[in-house]
Amino acid sequence: MLRAIADNRLNILLGVVPVCWAMRVAAPGSPWIFITAAVSLIPLAGLIGLGTETLAERAGPAWGGFLNATFGNAAELIIAIVALNGGHVSLVKASVSGSIIGNLLLVLGLSFFVGGLGRTSQKFHRTSATNAAAMLFLAVVALVTPAVVELTLYGSLAPRPPAIDRLSLFSALILIAAYVGSVIYGFTAHRDLFRSTRRGDGDEATVSTGVAIAMLSVGTVLTTIQAEVLVGAIEPALARFGFTELFAGVIVVALIGNAAEHYSAVAAAHRDHMTLAVEIAVGSSAQIALLVGPVLVLYSWIIGHPMSLVLHPLEIAAVTVSVLATSMVVVDGESNWVEGLQLLAVYLILALAFYLMPADGSRQAFGPRG
Repeated sequence: MLRAIADNRLNILLGVVPVCWAMRVAAPGSPWIFITAAVSLIPLAGLIGLGTETLAERAGPAWGGFLNATFGNAAELIIAIVALNGGHVSLVKASVSGSIIGNLLLVLGLSFFVGGLGRTSQKFHRTSATNAAAMLFLAVVALVTPAVVELTLYGSLAPRPPAIDRLSLFSALILIAAYVGSVIYGFTAHRDLFRSTRRGDGDEATVSTGVAIAMLSVGTVLTTIQAEVLVGAIEPALARFGFTELFAGVIVVALIGNAAEHYSAVAAAHRDHMTLAVEIAVGSSAQIALLVGPVLVLYSWIIGHPMSLVLHPLEIAAVTVSVLATSMVVVDGESNWVEGLQLLAVYLILALAFYLMPADGSRQAFGPRG
């Protein structure tokens, strides 16, 4: 297990975990607790991902697809559940939309850019990418419809009528049903619609099943602990660094939960395994949109604080733009560094807009925040 951990350079960040705990004891109100907790979650998400990937490879295509469907985004789900328990509904919704946006624009853009340097173009199998993009379009419909209904009936996105909560609940159930359908298809067709369980040449798994289960278990427990620390330290961090919950969720928290997958996708693109890189980026986004988000809606009903699918208008626009941009660049099964640069430019523009968005969502002129 120690050798498997040492093989990934990101795991050096596991040393931040005891630093975070010590800081929490020595300086309970420090905003740097949020930073150290955030950094420590990056390798922990990687541990969960490696354990899941190894088990999926050893289980075969059908069960491998099921395991990826179940645990593929476990870190993001754990962080979001802890945040929901803490009452940070806006942060949770922002992290879901931010994960979709980040995977489609930042990860895919970096993969195209890094992989395309020194090469005229790179080719990839477009079937999985286009299937996942089609699923993402379904998610966009589910995310946009509650907002359109609320705008039509009430003229703004401020009200929280029970009808919107019920619409969000039923939409979540429909999305989960669509996702379950894809998993069933994976069993019958012996393949995964969202991502491949195959690595590139020379990347065969060397981790035993027992070690993979241990990594998955340890990673899950430590991720839960660090997520509790992260959520508990968010208020002083927002005040100290001048972030809004919207920006923290869309950019900061979303990057934390997906950092390990980001690294894997870019590394695969650099080795010219572009099919794997595209499957990681687009497939992960589809899983978040069709499974993680809807599961969080159901969980919010279970704990008695329903969370609607009504997003901030900028989130809706950003998710829609991300899905459209991805659909356009993957349809031909070919990429180059210029396309990657364009996707990165879109992400940076959206990130800047989220940062400058006032905390109250008002139309006041954008300016420095205190």
